[in-house]
Amino acid sequence: MARWLSFFAEYNFTVDYKPGEQNVLADALSRRPDYELAHLAYLESPLYELIREAYADDVDLAGLVEALSAPNKAVELTARQRSRLHRYSVVEGLLYYQVDGGDEPRIVVPNDEDLRHRVLYEAHDTPLSGHLGREKTYTSVALNFWWPHMYKWVRKYVQTCETCPRVKPAPSVSAPLMSLPVPVDCWSSVSLDFIFELPADARGHTGILVFVCRQ
Repeated sequence: MARWLSFFAEYNFTVDYKPGEQNVLADALSRRPDYELAHLAYLESPLYELIREAYADDVDLAGLVEALSAPNKAVELTARQRSRLHRYSVVEGLLYYQVDGGDEPRIVVPNDEDLRHRVLYEAHDTPLSGHLGREKTYTSVALNFWWPHMYKWVRKYVQTCETCPRVKPAPSVSAPLMSLPVPVDCWSSVSLDFIFELPADARGHTGILVFVCRQ
């Protein structure tokens, strides 16, 4: 609640309470039984096409795509690439990689920082993602995509997400509220509060500072 109060403090607004008995329109719309719920599995995205186009700018992956797309064509590959060539495959222009023999092949994302962040954005920030934590975001990404050190990318991306701290509860339980000792003398216990960015008054003041003595 405190986080939202600090967020909305920047705006000039009023809160009007409307009892549920009077809010008939909204109440009726939330209970309409005459429609069928649509189950969305994904949002339309140009991500796959962006990945296809980015292979051309990745020297290592471009060679793998060419070697697998045209097996009879002589393509220069490193010894490491040739030793793992059996794990790669190309389907509809997308390069797939199989980490282990029993795993499902996953789309290889080229060495493009913006493109990899786009993949993480769609797995973490979109309405169907819900700002999952590190482990769940990694699991979601790893179902379909692969690139080296992907877990470190996911960890850094989730840690630096600006939305997560605002919408998620505090990670630790707060201590119980304790009563303050009763002050003995005047001005022995003073509190202050302030608010800024208010509309300017006749003297041009835009802030208020309040001191309160508890005695």
